[in-house]
Amino acid sequence: MSDDEVHTEFGEAVNMTAGELEKWLKTDESREAGQHKDGGESVGHESGRRIVTILRTKKAELSEKDERHMRKVVGYVHRHLAQRPSGDVEDTTWRYSLMNWGHDPCK
Repeated sequence: MSDDEVHTEFGEAVNMTAGELEKWLKTDESREAGQHKDGGESVGHESGRRIVTILRTKKAELSEKDERHMRKVVGYVHRHLAQRPSGDVEDTTWRYSLMNWGHDPCK
């Protein structure tokens, strides 16, 4: 995947604004969702904070490390969407986990 493709796919996968994501990350639901490392912050919550920074950074100023994380986000969102549970997903850990990665499936 080329850098331009990464930016396009990231823009499609991350459908929350930096402000929306930042607000979401402050909620209890956000902090509780996902896999937690040694009882600390979840992988997705940490990723969400990184995504906020990426969204607020000009494309020309993104580092290779940022672009690697963008690829990781695209992969996660695509894999997680494929595991969508049946029924209403609004108040599910599945949705909350995706939102930590910048994607709200209810949008």
